[in-house]
Amino acid sequence: MFRVSCINRIFSVNSLNRSNFCTKPEFRNATQRIDKSEGKQAQFSSAKIGPFFQSSPQLENQYTGDAVLQSYVHRYIPEEILAPIETDLIRFGERVATEVNELGLQCEREPPQLLQFDAWGNRVDQLITSPAWKRQHDISAEEGLIANAYEGKYGEWSRLYQVIKLFLYSPSSGLYSCPLAMTDGAARVIKQLPSAYSWIKERAYPRLISRDPAQFWTSGQWMTERRGGSDVASGTETVAVPQSDGSYRLHGYKWFSSATDANITLTLARVEGPDKNVIEGTKGLSLFYLEVFDEQKKLNNIQVQKMKNKLGTRQLPTAELLLDGAVAYRISDEGRGVAGISNMLTISRIHNALSSAAAMRRILSMARDYSTRRKAFGDYLKNYPLHVQTLARMEVEVRAATILVLEVARLLGREDTGIASDQESLLLRLLTPLAKLYTAKQAMSVVSEGLECFGGQGYIEDTGLPGLLRDSQVLTIWEGTTNILSLDVLRAITKTQGEVLVALHHSVMSKIKKASQTQELKDHSHRVKEATLKVMNFVQTNPDKAQVAARDLAYSLTRIYIASLLLDHAVECGMTRTDIHTAQRWCEGDLAPVVSNLPHYSTTPEDLHLVFQNYSEQ
Repeated sequence: MFRVSCINRIFSVNSLNRSNFCTKPEFRNATQRIDKSEGKQAQFSSAKIGPFFQSSPQLENQYTGDAVLQSYVHRYIPEEILAPIETDLIRFGERVATEVNELGLQCEREPPQLLQFDAWGNRVDQLITSPAWKRQHDISAEEGLIANAYEGKYGEWSRLYQVIKLFLYSPSSGLYSCPLAMTDGAARVIKQLPSAYSWIKERAYPRLISRDPAQFWTSGQWMTERRGGSDVASGTETVAVPQSDGSYRLHGYKWFSSATDANITLTLARVEGPDKNVIEGTKGLSLFYLEVFDEQKKLNNIQVQKMKNKLGTRQLPTAELLLDGAVAYRISDEGRGVAGISNMLTISRIHNALSSAAAMRRILSMARDYSTRRKAFGDYLKNYPLHVQTLARMEVEVRAATILVLEVARLLGREDTGIASDQESLLLRLLTPLAKLYTAKQAMSVVSEGLECFGGQGYIEDTGLPGLLRDSQVLTIWEGTTNILSLDVLRAITKTQGEVLVALHHSVMSKIKKASQTQELKDHSHRVKEATLKVMNFVQTNPDKAQVAARDLAYSLTRIYIASLLLDHAVECGMTRTDIHTAQRWCEGDLAPVVSNLPHYSTTPEDLHLVFQNYSEQ
């Protein structure tokens, strides 16, 4: 359910001459055109609203304007395939800034609506979406936003290529990035199904990865029910009744179903036994494949009860659904539903992280451009050191988030193609929840800061800017809140008996090795090494504090790993001034808050009293 849109584009990138923008006499001297003999009132004599109009920020090519994205591509993509990939990224970066962005804004202006009854009282549950939403569907297919990862044209680099295109696309997608996230996850799950489910693979998989808009299917992911989202073990009440033909009839209430207009969905339910009972808990959950519409294009025994009224992501159709005997097919072993859907969760969490990083990049790109257009107190914003310092601090955060997402995508590409080492697979298991939780929190902070860079206009809906913040809030909630994912990190550590931490430690030490031998970065490399050792020691010596410290531990692991990535990137990309500065600034922050906050982890009773003082339970 991602949606990050920008403002209306007035001029195309190709036609924009920045050196001459706002320098024409009629603009430059706007405030000097007053005939002083007539007084200040003269400027309003014919135009009642005055002569000055602030020029709006312009959206540049989203690939060529991103230095760290380009340097990562040039560093990793093999030379023999670099040219076709980069040519496509440059082309798509321009398409995103023009055609796609306008469609995204139209999706915001024309949110989905539900027509439950026709004029004659018949229940129809027709979901009405914007023509722009439908066009985003077609563009997603044409651009191969799912296909790129599965066609295997570029081997292990196919996934990285896909993620970069999604990164460019997400803020302009009008939240079509959300159904793409779930479609990507469903494609991965269905691709890996055993031969017993071959008919589903043959029917659904080619459509999920199709480049033909007429054939391209999207998928939903219906898990959240009334009892809650992340706790599916106790929250799933939907019952699956076996049928004689091998299918099941699902009966239940899905409280939050995003991309309601999807063609298929994967969902969890409890299989009803011969005694009409079900097994409670995780062991009772199975995974099901469900086509939303039947052969007559009617809903598959599904009623759309209501559309969700959300803070943001309003472009995305999200609804409460009653499953009243919906035909579905079990695609996991009975009781192995959570394990069966884990691949989908991995993919959707990575999509969440890339959308967070993309939202930050978008607001900063706009703020950077605006600083060259907005004049206050006699000078352009870009000439005020304090404003530039603010933008620079945001830039460090954006580059950190971007390089983390790209590294996760690179590892996923290796796992997709079966060439990931055991250490890389362990690292991916740990980095996936870390990247999701940390970048989402970054996005809320950076996008909010970014709105300030526009002053009052950052608060005006007509500019398209406030939607960036509203839509970013979902990123901290969808696919697990910060605390839920912090606990998932603990589970990963426990289930692997600490092997994920060993993998991270080895990776960090390897990445900072060259930087530690440079004059510019040796002290910062030492800080990373020291922080890593302190965090590893904390985990070993404070098992009793693991849960209360889980969030700070997750932050610490993420900050340390980002530091190692930035140091490594600076060295491998030729020690440029900006890469060195970025790495230094990041490493100067608190890399190990779990150690810094150690004294506070023994104050749980005091925290409880602080929160509930004077609270009277109703």
